Amino acid sequence: MDTVLFDLDGTLLNTLDDLCDSTNFALGKMGYNARTLEEVRSFVGEGVRKLIERALPDFAKDKTDETLEIFEKHYDKNKENKTRAYDGVKQMLDGVCAKYKTAVVSNKYHAAVADLREKLFPQITLAVGERDGLNKKPAPDMVEYALRELGSVRENAVYVGDSNIDILTARNSGLPIIAVSWGFRPRALLEEMGADIIIDKPSELMGALEKINVRLG
Repeated sequence: MDTVLFDLDGTLLNTLDDLCDSTNFALGKMGYNARTLEEVRSFVGEGVRKLIERALPDFAKDKTDETLEIFEKHYDKNKENKTRAYDGVKQMLDGVCAKYKTAVVSNKYHAAVADLREKLFPQITLAVGERDGLNKKPAPDMVEYALRELGSVRENAVYVGDSNIDILTARNSGLPIIAVSWGFRPRALLEEMGADIIIDKPSELMGALEKINVRLG
């Protein structure tokens, strides 16, 4: 194994507060009621368009484009207000990036993913976010693109994420999945979805990678 691909939101970064704030800013501008943090937690994982679709009231789904535009303009300027790396993540990445080729593969729109990677995790080689021509996770397109850009193959790669979408992405891409329990989805769901390994803190990742490496033989 020579390549580790990471999800971003809920895996490396706790972005929930800033996503919630920008969602509610956009909803307010459109005249709709705010959503709670827990509601937004349940809405994230499949890109910001899906987040806004889910946040809008049922009678206003035709306002998705307009609301999304407001959201993205606000989020671009405010995405680092409360967003922080989870405790231990930066130290973990120093070790992983010294040994493996790495990329972030996220359903967040590409400009935000690239900006956050450059500012917060420059040791990660590549950022891949939502863009034209690539189907979003759980389709394998973004993973396959990252592997091509890194000069890697799926037989030598592993995916690390925090959600059911990440587990499905890994399965659809033919990669083992290491799930993290500190993110946006409960551990019980990760167990139910059949993650290969579940870890509870970033310092456990190197050991989990070694276990996957042994399995790959």
